[in-house]
Amino acid sequence: MGVSMKWRVAAASVAFWAATAANAGTLVEDAGAFGVRPAAEQVAISPSGDRILMLVPGRGAQTSLKVFHLLTGEERTILSAPGTPETLRWCRFGSETQIVCRYGGNLMVDGLLLGFGRLIRIGVDGTGLAQLGQRSSFYDAGVRQFDGQVLDWVTNDGGSVLMAREYMKEAGRTGTRMSRSKRGLGVDRIDLLTLKSEEVEPPRPEYDDFVTDGRGHVRIRTDYAEDSSGILSGQVKYQYRGANGGDWQALGTYDQRNENGMQPLAIEAESNSLFYTQKLNGRDALYRMVLDGSNKPELVAKNDAVDIDGVTRFGRGQKVIGYTFATDKREVVYFDREFDGLSQSLGNAIPNLPIISFSDSSSDGTKLLIFAGSDTNPGGYYFLDRKTKEMSPLFDARPALAKRTLSPVKPITYRAADGTSIPAYLTLPPGSAGKKLAAVVLPHGGPSSRDEWGFDWLAQFLAARGYAVIQPNYRGSSGYGDDFQGANGFKDWRKAISDVNDSARYLVDQGIADPAKLAIVGWSYGGYAALQAAAVEPTRYKAVAAIAPVTDLALLKREADEYTSSQMVRDFVGSGEHVREGSPLQNASSITAPVLLVHGDLDLNVGVQHSVKMASALQGLGRPVEFLRFKDLDHQLDDSQARIQMLTQIGAQLQKALGQ
Repeated sequence: MGVSMKWRVAAASVAFWAATAANAGTLVEDAGAFGVRPAAEQVAISPSGDRILMLVPGRGAQTSLKVFHLLTGEERTILSAPGTPETLRWCRFGSETQIVCRYGGNLMVDGLLLGFGRLIRIGVDGTGLAQLGQRSSFYDAGVRQFDGQVLDWVTNDGGSVLMAREYMKEAGRTGTRMSRSKRGLGVDRIDLLTLKSEEVEPPRPEYDDFVTDGRGHVRIRTDYAEDSSGILSGQVKYQYRGANGGDWQALGTYDQRNENGMQPLAIEAESNSLFYTQKLNGRDALYRMVLDGSNKPELVAKNDAVDIDGVTRFGRGQKVIGYTFATDKREVVYFDREFDGLSQSLGNAIPNLPIISFSDSSSDGTKLLIFAGSDTNPGGYYFLDRKTKEMSPLFDARPALAKRTLSPVKPITYRAADGTSIPAYLTLPPGSAGKKLAAVVLPHGGPSSRDEWGFDWLAQFLAARGYAVIQPNYRGSSGYGDDFQGANGFKDWRKAISDVNDSARYLVDQGIADPAKLAIVGWSYGGYAALQAAAVEPTRYKAVAAIAPVTDLALLKREADEYTSSQMVRDFVGSGEHVREGSPLQNASSITAPVLLVHGDLDLNVGVQHSVKMASALQGLGRPVEFLRFKDLDHQLDDSQARIQMLTQIGAQLQKALGQ
């Protein structure tokens, strides 16, 4: 299938996003260009394909919902959230006239930081704002964190959603028969226009999630097992039922502690099949099981180097059209010949943007919303009409970088101290020959995560400032199988941190980096790794920047005590000497390089006290330390002004320490 590029929609949409990129050079200009949030996120297309919606950033943490009509060029801002304490998480068309959004954030409740989220409906004209979940009551018998989730989108009836609704009983209300008695998670079909609901699955407290077949039928229910006090055990049990309903039957289990068992990904109604991942020779492989009662698994795909980590679906019926995995670069293998051909045609039409994904489609599948990007291009969105084979650009994801020359990202491997081959990504300053540069080690968060090839705003900012950047996928990273992931980056911190420091050694040995001009920067576990690496090798780095870092493993466990995940966190961190020896806070006296700490004080992932205590310890030792604390922001620091300020201070710290 050929794809011709005809730029007919661009004029109406791109005008809104027109921006003049600042000339590269000064720290203020670089921080401003790379720190601003993406101009569009959570982009979706309406059932007819005539409208586009997106979330756009406002000042600071503010986020707004905009709707564009592709035929008339009309644009409308219909909803805004301040970002503190709540923000818009995502929005999607439930019908041609109704939109469903989730908003949420983190709040301090009786001294405990809790996440919360709510689902709402609003018309494309900005009217009819209404809550979809059960309304809170003064008599609620507990704190309602989340009101549920959308399981399925049913557009063939004029617009309804299948919603897993959280029901909470009331307590303390006397003298009336109106007191609510339902509790637990149930499933309701909600008409988005009238808000009338129909019970599909009665609420029961023992079930925590449901999976549908994409066509409005509940096929799997999930039980996250807990003890008598409500503490999660890490054991997950799945049940399923046939295409025509009937009794629930045992399907399988998953142990979150050792990541063993089946993980359902999708049910495809057309083939009555479950697609799921399960370990095969220490790596996640993709299996298919026809849900006919036989429970017979069929191996669909495996990779001898990395995990199969997902499936690709398409259309409102959510047909499974392929699967994904990431080696040096992310790959998609399509089952569907038409989409395989379409993907190749798109690659030919826009050859410099190899990261291509089908973001959304009209109900009939003829109009597609496509994202395309690369390592040197933050990417943008395109509209494709499959009938006419015409594709039109809509807008850039980061217009502030449109006129910037960004740096290619090169997949590499290096040898760890024990000879293990460690995958990594190397980014050099634009136009650099890569010799004797000031350099930054940038370990990823997680630790059970990994970096991938593509655009990374933090790495590109550092490269724009003139630094070579290496991003090591140290042992403890996920995606490379059980042996590589090992016990995890906390229990086996010595191996992970050794790999991180070996990436700096690699840069020096290859002549890329000046050994006297090395720094380390990281976020979350990456921030932990930055501090701990500097404690293990005090003379290697001239500067350390740690964003939302874990600094004390014992504190990490104590923080979890008030939450249902407490036992799982304790199991993950473990007990023993590694808890003290692997904690930067307990090794603060070994850190000699200047340290910059950055943290939001509503961080639910890693409490701000990690940075508070680290800053205090370093100050008490007379070590140079700066602490940038952001009020009302969480782990992601989703605030343009905050990110710009953070990049400005990181840039100033590196410039002073490395002389760049």
